[in-house]
Amino acid sequence: MFHNTLCNAVIVASTLLGLLSSTAFGLGSTCSSPLTQGSAAASDPFWMQNIAHQGLAAFNSNPSGYKVFRNVKDYGAKGDGSTDDTAAINAAISDGGRCGQGCDSTTTQPALVYFPPGSYKVSSPLITLYQTQLIGDARTPPTLLAASSWSGIALIDADPYLAGGAQDYVNQNNFFRSVRNFVIDLRAVAGGATGIHWQVSQATSLINIVFQMSTAAGNQHQGIFMENGSGGFLGDLVFNGGNIGATFGNQQFTVRNVTFNNANTAINAIWNWGWTFQRVTINNCQIGFDLTQGSTSNTGAQGVGAEAIIDAVVTNTPTFILSSAPSSGHLQGSIVLNNIQLTNVPIAVGVAGGATVLAGGTTHIDSWAQGNVYHGTSQSATFTQGNIASISKASVLLDSTGRIVSKSHPQYTGYAPGDFVSVRSHGAKGDGHTDDTAAIQSILAQYAGCKIIFFDAGTYIVSNTITIPAGTQVVGEVWSQVVGTGSQFTDYNNPRPVIQVGTAGSTGTVEITDMIFTTRGPAAGAIIVEWNVHDPSGQQAAAGAWDTHLIIGGTAQSSLQRTQCPTSGSGGNNCFADFLGLHLTSGASAYLEGMWVWLADHDLDSGGSTQISLWSGRGILSESQGPVWLIGTASEHHINYQYFLKGAANHYIGLAQTETPYFQPNPVPPSPFITNTAYDPTTLNTGNAWALTVQSSQNILVFGAGFYSFFSNYNTACQSSQNCQNQIVNIDSSSTIGIYSLTTVDTTWQLSVNNQGVINRSLNPNGFADTVSAWTRN
Repeated sequence: MFHNTLCNAVIVASTLLGLLSSTAFGLGSTCSSPLTQGSAAASDPFWMQNIAHQGLAAFNSNPSGYKVFRNVKDYGAKGDGSTDDTAAINAAISDGGRCGQGCDSTTTQPALVYFPPGSYKVSSPLITLYQTQLIGDARTPPTLLAASSWSGIALIDADPYLAGGAQDYVNQNNFFRSVRNFVIDLRAVAGGATGIHWQVSQATSLINIVFQMSTAAGNQHQGIFMENGSGGFLGDLVFNGGNIGATFGNQQFTVRNVTFNNANTAINAIWNWGWTFQRVTINNCQIGFDLTQGSTSNTGAQGVGAEAIIDAVVTNTPTFILSSAPSSGHLQGSIVLNNIQLTNVPIAVGVAGGATVLAGGTTHIDSWAQGNVYHGTSQSATFTQGNIASISKASVLLDSTGRIVSKSHPQYTGYAPGDFVSVRSHGAKGDGHTDDTAAIQSILAQYAGCKIIFFDAGTYIVSNTITIPAGTQVVGEVWSQVVGTGSQFTDYNNPRPVIQVGTAGSTGTVEITDMIFTTRGPAAGAIIVEWNVHDPSGQQAAAGAWDTHLIIGGTAQSSLQRTQCPTSGSGGNNCFADFLGLHLTSGASAYLEGMWVWLADHDLDSGGSTQISLWSGRGILSESQGPVWLIGTASEHHINYQYFLKGAANHYIGLAQTETPYFQPNPVPPSPFITNTAYDPTTLNTGNAWALTVQSSQNILVFGAGFYSFFSNYNTACQSSQNCQNQIVNIDSSSTIGIYSLTTVDTTWQLSVNNQGVINRSLNPNGFADTVSAWTRN
């Protein structure tokens, strides 16, 4: 993304254990002893501490001397609760001349900064640089302890402020960050203090963190402060105490499984275009969601645009949602609620200083909305502040409690280093030049199902399809890359997968974490990931991927940078980046969390964030009959579509985020590709890509979407008329689907049926963006 718009309890680490299936270890695997449980002893450290660390930053200027893995204790941190460890930790983060002030972005300086168990006293911010993972021991999460002398914006700062108010990184381009497995304790600070300043964009995550804050009257503690950006995913967080649990301001974000205990305000939302919250627990707070800051108008002022909340439990809290009164009836403040359980919550939705919009008590809210509601092909909106028809969800998407399935990022806390096998230790080089196809195929054939396959940090070149068999767990290190290149992937008349997850009809557990799958151009015939595997019977979300991305072009390894592929289009056929990003086939199921399928719109490694012109035919195609959970996914800049559901069924999607290509409508889709009936919708969008197109699909729930169009032929003048493209979402008349909290930018028709515009943006202004609270077929 690159544009010049607006800017009870503690999570037990063992709950993140990925349970491994004992079935379907096949596809040539010689595994005779399936790995069904880990071998770590109760007193062992997290496997990450002692596994061999031989990751490689293949395109770093000094790959042989650059350290990818850094243990903070090797840099002098004590973790004893009394020594000030700030300087030592920052030294561990910054070692190797990494991308900080004055650096736009990079993919050549990855760093995994590891914290063993302990209590690390911090007196000023820990500056987490670009392409950094801060990871604590997941078995015994370490504590970051704010010193009583604390000074600074936050204990962890993802984008420091500079003199004059500028920041290190462009807020919409602050990619590749993750923080995991910590307790952040602010209680020694008498005044104000913040745990994390998280001004980030895509390919970012916060996971398994507990924030300990004061419960004293008048305290000014807050767990997270986020004021800008274009995210992003966070989940499995607990906030104890504080004045504010989390302050959220960002274009869009997806939040799963967060708990707030004993805060004055759990969530303070300051602005957005659209957020989705799945599984929120609020206990003993004064306000659950405060949505009153900022103002929103049809002239572009942007406060809180849209909040979609599903599967929440709120207890002993006077007000669940405090909002501002909608102006002119339908402007500002879209809210969608589904499956909300209130216990001793007098006001469910109230206006600050005004009326109670929805009374609470001890009650259950099935489906309720504030905003414009549409049905079928009617172009007339009904402004609603009340109950709406029950939101339809396929039963296979729900757990035993009736909530959307939720599964944490697997971290294998019960496993020892001996339960893993390193691909570099078994012949793969990961140096960005050697063809590692045979080595990786051999490792998978020998160890899939009996070891967790560990891709040491590196860039692994493959010249033919790599099949990850059902029954395999794959773990990367700071987004290890597998790169498809060569003649097998150049013919768009005969596309083939780079990565094949399971074979057709296969069943079993697959878990993929912290990987990047991509291409080196030209690769006009590359399907980057073909997903075939299905969950075993009775094991929901057993086949999935977390913090795994498809990053296509714009990087040092890609041969798809500004010198090869300038916006003039002079790069020609050498700038074909892929045929299709992700294909979920008809027999597959998938749980995908925090996945970004991004065709680069700018160069990440040449400085200056220079725009480039690349060709990717398609983003995400699903023909799966489900269940499919797409939680915090995004797909950007692909020519024909970003998401296409074709004969699909039983999907939950929340929040989906897209941008159409900046060069469109020049050329017009499908150019420079040709239409392929197996992969393309019956009708392409005239002049521009579809953000979402749905054809002959059933039981689809989209719960939060941000679909944006900022450019026409690289020019932003179209924003003045809010008409950078004509249509963006298309649903055919044979599909059953509900779309809630749909936000679009600079698109005339927000939703079309059978290619005919139905919902005109002019009826739904919501600040810079336009929002529809609900659209259903009937």
